Amino acid sequence: MLISPAYAQSAAGGGSLVEFLFPLVMVFAIMYFMILRPQQKRQREHKAMIEAVRRGDTVVTSGGLVGKVAKVSDDELEIDVASDTRVTIIRSMIMSVRSKGEPASKD
Repeated sequence: MLISPAYAQSAAGGGSLVEFLFPLVMVFAIMYFMILRPQQKRQREHKAMIEAVRRGDTVVTSGGLVGKVAKVSDDELEIDVASDTRVTIIRSMIMSVRSKGEPASKD
């Protein structure tokens, strides 16, 4: 035999609980700060943007409609898409809001 039985038994022993849990805790901490926290920040900003919509603002919906807000109610907005064309949308479908005097972005 090349390895003594006593040495083989000591090498097969497990580490402590802290050595096992430390990498798991670090992975979850990295996931929280890299993924979850920025997502929560974006959700808060989007909610504040939606609540600040007022009559006269230009909005862009997730479906691609661009229009001027004509009427604001609790859950819904009416936007003027073209002359004599008014569409009712749900507030949560708004992707961006441009104020009355703000020009269109050059993206």
